[in-house]
Amino acid sequence: MRHFPLISSLCLTAGLLAGALAPGAGHADSASAVAGKMQPLPDGEAIYRHICQSCHMPDGKGAVGAGAQFPALAGNPKLKSAQYPAYVVLNGFGGMPWFAGLLDDQQVANVVNYVRTHFGNHYTDALKPEDVSEMRPHLSVEEE
Repeated sequence: MRHFPLISSLCLTAGLLAGALAPGAGHADSASAVAGKMQPLPDGEAIYRHICQSCHMPDGKGAVGAGAQFPALAGNPKLKSAQYPAYVVLNGFGGMPWFAGLLDDQQVANVVNYVRTHFGNHYTDALKPEDVSEMRPHLSVEEE
């Protein structure tokens, strides 16, 4: 892994961009305005480049810096099961934020499939949006 001094601020920026880049993800008026001006992310590679690579690096080798460690995705045996990276993308893990509210089922499947077939990974059993839907945390809102 490489060491980068300002990696935490980059990851924070990536998280903020995710809200602006995900279709229909604006929670505030300003985020909605930005989302309306942004192009949709067409595939897993685009999602990775715009959201994930600022922490996991363009080559997927991860990084260490600013008191944080960002795991390598390159050659990562934890990616053998598609459910593991999908769970992490949806729910977050450690210092990684959750993206369940920002990425739809198709986008999660796309980025997981991209990571599992790139960076020295050769897991070709594709995750489907239906699989993601079953894993997605379902929040219930109680009425008063």
